[in-house]
Amino acid sequence: MKTIDVLVNDKSGIALKKGYPLILKDAVMNPEVLKEEGDLLRLIDRNRRFIAKGYYGNQNKGIGWVLTRKEEEAIDFKFFESRISAAIERRSNFKMNTQTTAYRLFNGEGDGIGGLTIDYFDGYYMVSWYSEGIYSMKHHVYGVLDKIVNAKAIYEKKRFDTKGQYIDQDDYVSGTPGDFPIIVKENGMNFAVDLNDGAMTGVFLDQRDVREALRDKYSEGNHVLNTFSYTGAFSVAALSGGAVKTTSVDLAKRSLAKTIEQFSVNGIDYEAQDIKVMDVFDYFRYAKRHELKFDVVVLDPPSFARSKKYTFSSAKDYTALLQDAIAITEKKGFIVASTNNASFSMKKFKTFIDEAFKATGTKYKILEESSLPKDFRTNRDYPEFNYLKVCIIQKLK
Repeated sequence: MKTIDVLVNDKSGIALKKGYPLILKDAVMNPEVLKEEGDLLRLIDRNRRFIAKGYYGNQNKGIGWVLTRKEEEAIDFKFFESRISAAIERRSNFKMNTQTTAYRLFNGEGDGIGGLTIDYFDGYYMVSWYSEGIYSMKHHVYGVLDKIVNAKAIYEKKRFDTKGQYIDQDDYVSGTPGDFPIIVKENGMNFAVDLNDGAMTGVFLDQRDVREALRDKYSEGNHVLNTFSYTGAFSVAALSGGAVKTTSVDLAKRSLAKTIEQFSVNGIDYEAQDIKVMDVFDYFRYAKRHELKFDVVVLDPPSFARSKKYTFSSAKDYTALLQDAIAITEKKGFIVASTNNASFSMKKFKTFIDEAFKATGTKYKILEESSLPKDFRTNRDYPEFNYLKVCIIQKLK
């Protein structure tokens, strides 16, 4: 790997010295030197004083990440081993927990290497690469895993095509191929996962704490509507907590079979539940027309989605979505409002909530709020990297 001197402007230089991990495109004063992703960058100020070392890798957030602020530290096998070993040590409590066997083992810039995540699924490891630049260093990462963990098998997700999306491929890397789906545990609940079936695995690990809260505090005796339900993980949590019934709604055709699968591995009679393959916005209209009401509504939409009829952007449309949810939530009922959009803050998210309730003339109370769980390690000085925002709201009247 080549090392290139990159000049950064004064404003970015100050931020990088203070610990900001991302190299922004507009920080670079000599962009013509950026040729090949994976090149190492020696970041210097206009007086050619050393600031940090990083790598060149385009992704939606920037053009690379800082790896070290020690000029003498080499970016080699030893570097990757130190960062990955430290991350595993930080999660030693998870390793001892037999009731949760799936978690984030390495979380990008939060563990010192932006653009790289490693998830653990009961002995199987899934490595996600978010740029061609970090993928060029895969030999170090896989070498470290071969040395320090005893993996049943390793799989990967390359999430860096020209649109920043997943590259469809055989994701198997090494080890004994898994007989998928495998069953992992999360707070005692079972989830079926497949690490070699496209971009997704079957469960979003970052919502673990929210599912636990739904199960333990808000489900008993309630009818729960799970919108944008994917494989029905929130529905499993609700039923595990004593919900009398769940309704799961998702536009994807495969959500039906996947939700049935998640119910089945938990011993839940899926025929006693409602599973709707339809657009969530159409379902809201259907529910209003038939005067359906729910004790709990889970709202966890993608940041951006497009169907034949609708285009949804959480940054623009969450308030309207929440108004639809309020209309079909029982008085004294609960709404689990969630977004993974990193482009706005929790403070801004709360303004969406306030606007929605005011527009419907409804009083509310935010009972609890949360962000990423502990295994999704982030730097508390830079909350913009803690993308998950969740508020559990009670509709008062």
